[in-house]
Amino acid sequence: MPDFRIRVVFGPGGMMGPGKADLLEHIRATGSIAAAGREMGMSYRRAWQLVETLNAMFAGPLVESTRGGARGGGAQVTATGEAVLAEYRALEAAARAAGGAHAARLRAMLADIPDGK
Repeated sequence: MPDFRIRVVFGPGGMMGPGKADLLEHIRATGSIAAAGREMGMSYRRAWQLVETLNAMFAGPLVESTRGGARGGGAQVTATGEAVLAEYRALEAAARAAGGAHAARLRAMLADIPDGK
């Protein structure tokens, strides 16, 4: 079955999509923006930019971080971030459930692609 990659465009104020959702999940798992970025193959700077964008988009921050130093820094997904992530993943699931049959019919109409290209 085809995968659904949902992007929610809130207008000029921002967009929530699969990359930002994945970044939140990686931050939650690693406790670090830098480590999350590395796991996703993105630079530290890009990961920070996405976190700053997410934090500015919503009423409260989605990620809180502490600076490094002798004890080391870290990051955690806030309760607001967990709620945003849960709603986004629920939207993806609803789209798959509602659109799965349509997507399967579209897939059946695709031309054969030699060598998977």
